[in-house]
This record gives sequence, C-alpha cells and structure tokens, in this order.
Amino acid sequence: MWKRLRADTPWAAELMALADTDVRRATAAAATAARDTTHSRCAGAQAGRTALAHLPGFRTGDALASAILTAAASDRTAIYDRRAHSGPRTLGITLSHAPSRYIETIDQFLAAAPAPIRTWTPRNMDTALYWMTA
Repeated sequence: MWKRLRADTPWAAELMALADTDVRRATAAAATAARDTTHSRCAGAQAGRTALAHLPGFRTGDALASAILTAAASDRTAIYDRRAHSGPRTLGITLSHAPSRYIETIDQFLAAAPAPIRTWTPRNMDTALYWMTA
C-alpha cells in the first residue's frame, strides 16, 4: 500500500484479504516475466502486467504494476504514473493508451540516444525524463 496515499479503499481491502500465497504467486510470475531476457523489455513488461492483472488494484492502470515490475527488474522496466506523460510530452511525444506504451517509448529513446546514454537502463531514462520536467 506504500504507493497509495490511502490504504482504506475497497481494492486495498480486497488485496489484503487475499491469501499471501496467491499474491506471492502473482508477483513471482510478474517478476519472472519482467526479468526474462529472451523477450523484449516491452514484451516482458506486458507479460508482467498480465500476471498482476487479476489482483485487486492492478485491474486498471499501470502505475502500481510498474512499481512492482521496476522493483523486480529495474534494469528492464521503469516507473509509470501520471507524471510519466510529462517528459515525453515536453519532447513533443504523446503516449497512447496501449499497454506498455511507456516502456516502448523509453526503448525508442534509448535506441536513438548517443553512445553514453544508450547504455542506460530504462529506469535511468525514466528518472532523467522525470527530472527534465520537475
């Protein structure tokens, strides 16, 4: 519940009522998917998001899922929240509402970046985009 200002919402109560083993199973599957280097970062993020989607609080939106995935695989994922739109928008890029659109955009930024930046992790790029607009 650390990502939310309030933990007394209906979905938070539903999540807390789930068996620990069910939550651990979902988060383990999400972490495994996000860390899987046989797939693209975008595909890993999508698979990780899918593994979490049945849990309360993860059914809509990507902010909470991105926090879990980034904690599990910070070298392959990035934090997505409402502020994530600001950096790309400042550069004239509008994010769609498609799943994993943010990590796909970050991958494009990294691929087009000069040599020193091209080796950054998605989380490094995400942080730079955040500070660019802060």
